[in-house]
Amino acid sequence: MTTLEYPYSSDIGLIGLAVMGQNLALNIVDHKYEVSVFNRTYEKTASFIEGYDGTPGRLHGFESLHKFVFSLKKPRKIILLVQAGTATDSVIEALTPLLEKNDIIIDGGNAKWEDTIRREAALSQKQILFIGSGVSGGEEG
Repeated sequence: MTTLEYPYSSDIGLIGLAVMGQNLALNIVDHKYEVSVFNRTYEKTASFIEGYDGTPGRLHGFESLHKFVFSLKKPRKIILLVQAGTATDSVIEALTPLLEKNDIIIDGGNAKWEDTIRREAALSQKQILFIGSGVSGGEEG
């Protein structure tokens, strides 16, 4: 696989722009990091980016998962804040062919522990690191 050159080199990527994802992305850019974001509906991504122009760090939104992944510094660090269960599995399945050895997926959803163990085992065979780090509390959390 060849690495594509994009004008961005984000420190971290975040997938899922509901309330928790948006607030986490903003928290990260408030600390002067560059963050690439992706949501399954690009309209939500575009609206989010337009609403927060001028943050201390920089937000970069992507319409394609491929461009999102290749916008990240290596090893790539990607936070998932999508619905637990099959939605998380679907995102991981789409990401895996685009990732390389030592890239990291951090699942911030409230996954069942059995799912976390299964995902970690499957991804470790591909030398992709997986961290199950469920967060909770909604917007206030």
